[in-house]
This record gives sequence, C-alpha cells and structure tokens, in this order.
Amino acid sequence: MPFYDPKTTALISIDLQGLVLSRPLAPYPAQQIVANTVAIANKLKADGGTTVFVTVGFSSDYADAVNQPTDETFALPPGGLPPAALEAPAEMSALTPDVAIVKRQWSAFYGTELDLQLRRRRIKTLILTGVATNFGVEATVRDGYAANYAVIVAEDAVTTLSQEMQDFACTKVLPRLSRIRKTAEILAN
Repeated sequence: MPFYDPKTTALISIDLQGLVLSRPLAPYPAQQIVANTVAIANKLKADGGTTVFVTVGFSSDYADAVNQPTDETFALPPGGLPPAALEAPAEMSALTPDVAIVKRQWSAFYGTELDLQLRRRRIKTLILTGVATNFGVEATVRDGYAANYAVIVAEDAVTTLSQEMQDFACTKVLPRLSRIRKTAEILAN
C-alpha cells in the first residue's frame, strides 16, 4: 500500500552544493546522497510530484548571515562564497527543479518562500534528503512538521559529520517528527 501520494508530495533536497559536499561526511558519502536524491527526484517527477532544491547562499559581505557568538563557529571565506561553493554536483545540475530556494538559515522554511510555493502546489507530504541530517535537514523537518506537512526522511539520502550524529538524529529526534525510510522504500511506493 502506498505511504504517500506523489501528486501531493515534494522532494526537498538540502544543501547539495560544493560548500557542504566538500566536507568530510558520515555515515554516507556525498556521492551516495546525491545519487539517492537524483533517484528520488526522477521517480517523483515521473509520478507527477514536485522537486525543490534548496541551497545556502549569502551576500559577499555576509550581512544576511546569522552572526551570533557560538562555541563552535563555521568560518566563511572573506569576500563571499566562491562559485565552486555554490555549484551543485553535475547529477543535480542535470535536473530542473520545480522550485529553487536559497536559504540563509539552517531551515529551508525560515525567511524563504518555501511554504508559499508548497501550498500553491497543494503539497501535503515532504520527502527530505541532503546535508546535514542534524542541522539543515532536521531544522527543515521541524518547521515542516510544525506547518502540518507529513514528512518523510530518506535515511540513506541524508548524512552528517559522524555516525553518532546520524544515529541520534534518526533514532531519537526525527522519528518524533517524521517517518524514516530508506531510498528503496520511497522508490517502491
């Protein structure tokens, strides 16, 4: 029995771009996350669904970036992000998303028109892929759940910085906000 209706479902891919994919990722490598996202995107599009590719980007002076003191900062290069940091992998570039969103926070919802674009398309279910599971993906899942979307996380199409972070997010946090499924299960719907 299908667990989502493709016609009212959107794939939301988070931060599949050079800036993020060039970092050491675990438990899944960048190539697997991209391949699984592309497979889900192609299947969903063929079945009448919607694809939304979300990337992070800032102005060259980072005036639009959150800039508050934290114990562990993420340093951005002076003068703005280089073009390679913003580029999608070739496999993603070959696809044409229905919606492209540039975010400046962890969540794809906060400060963007994502919710508006989803509601205009009568989307009820979100499938999340991308990096990092316990940062941008989790923040987007939390906001999607709060906005009353049914959320599915493709567990082997999201990754982070360590197996421990992935396990905690996928066993302790995300199951309270979403359904956790493997890419193969999503493709078999």
